[in-house]
This record gives sequence, structure tokens and C-alpha cells, in this order.
Amino acid sequence: MVAQACTNMALLEIKGVSKSFLAEGKEMVTLSDVNLSIEEGEFVCFIGPSGCGKTTLLRIVAGLETPSSGSVMLEGRPITGPGPERGMVFQEYSLFPWRTVLDNIAFGPELKGEAKEERYRRARIYLKAIGLESFEQSYPHELSGGMKQRVAIARALVNHPKALIMDEPFGALDAQTRNIMQAELLRTWENKKKTVLFVTHSVDEAIYLGDRIVIMSARPGRIKEIIDINLPRPRNRTSPEVNQIRDRILQDLRSEIKV
Repeated sequence: MVAQACTNMALLEIKGVSKSFLAEGKEMVTLSDVNLSIEEGEFVCFIGPSGCGKTTLLRIVAGLETPSSGSVMLEGRPITGPGPERGMVFQEYSLFPWRTVLDNIAFGPELKGEAKEERYRRARIYLKAIGLESFEQSYPHELSGGMKQRVAIARALVNHPKALIMDEPFGALDAQTRNIMQAELLRTWENKKKTVLFVTHSVDEAIYLGDRIVIMSARPGRIKEIIDINLPRPRNRTSPEVNQIRDRILQDLRSEIKV
């Protein structure tokens, strides 16, 4: 069940990444020597204690932060800042409240200078993919939480990113909506074959979604274990196989929580 990081045909290479911050004049190490290879089309979930650097690692991959040491490579090229080949979806929906659903999704192509007709054509493709065609002229305040997050995912996907980076995107949703969104995300992932990096605090969510689960240690965050989830989809959340994996992950996490 335990697997080492993949090395063949890697889309992303995280090599020796460490990250430190200054807090009240003292150095605080958030990440320490993280090494991981992620293949194209892979769905990788990250889980670990609060404050272990999961979000920081994803922000480094997204180019929103720089590592203190080490590097991240995308298709053999170093990541030095944000780029359209990496789409980021946050827990907060981050939609522009003054723009309609259609205009929110079309924002990336608009920044690239695409003609209005073409960017709306592309935006409507993804609007249909998330099942919100009838809401294209609605504004974010008129949508439910789950609908807003679907729009945020479509806005990231319309730029045709090679990797979709998701930081607890369903954390603010109620349990029923969260389960629906997990299934919607898997359907979109299977159709588009994007590489997904997904941070979650939910063990059940990680097992339901991931091809691999990266378990992080308490701060400073290191990769403690990588677990392959070799179960067919859609997964039965209460099967003996899932329960066995859940127990193993929970045991790993308990050993990292200091009381």
C-alpha cells in the first residue's frame, strides 16, 4: 500500500523544497526537504496536521510563493511565478462579484486578449460541463456555495492548465453538497484528464478522490508516507478496503498530533 514517489513521465518535480518564514524575529521552518514526482493526469491528495505546510507547498507549485531552498519543475522547466499552465482553486470562491458567471469564467481568456466571441464560446463549453448553463447571466451573490465553487473550477479549467491546484476547495460546504461536488470534480477530471493537486483535512475525501495520498508530518512539514489507492471508481466510502486505508491514515495522523 505504501508507495514511493513516481519518477517516470513526471509532469511536476518537487525537489528538496524547504520554506522558512520570519515570525517575531525568529525563523519558523514550515516545509523541510519535500521531494515528490507527479505524473500527468494523476490525482494527488495532500493531508496532514494543521500548520504542516500543505497550503504553502501548493502555493509554491502555483508560483504564488518561492521556496527558501529547492525547486519545482513543470515539464522540466523551473516554476518562477504564476502561469496559465497552473490553475488555482481556493477554499474561498474568489469570484468577481461585479461580473456575471459567464464573465467570471471568461476572465482568463480575456486577459490573454482573446476576442469576445471566442472567449464566450469557450466559457460556455465549461459552463455546460459544470451544469450551470441557465445561470450564465447570474451574479455570484445569486448562487449557492456549491455553485460558486463549480464556477471557480470552470474558471480555472477554461485556461487549459496542465495542473489544477486545489486548496481545500470544498471545506466550507455542507456534507451533502461536499459529496456532490466531489463526484462532480471526479467527472470533470475523468473527462479532461488534468493533473490535480488537492489539499484536504478530510481523510474520507482524500480516499474518495485520490490516486495517491501524500501524508505530511507536523511542522516542519515533510512527506511521511505516500499511499496508493488502487480501488476502482466510484468508490464505496464504507467498504472494508476503504476502512482499512482510513484506519491507516488516521493512525499516521494521530502520531503527528502533539497533545
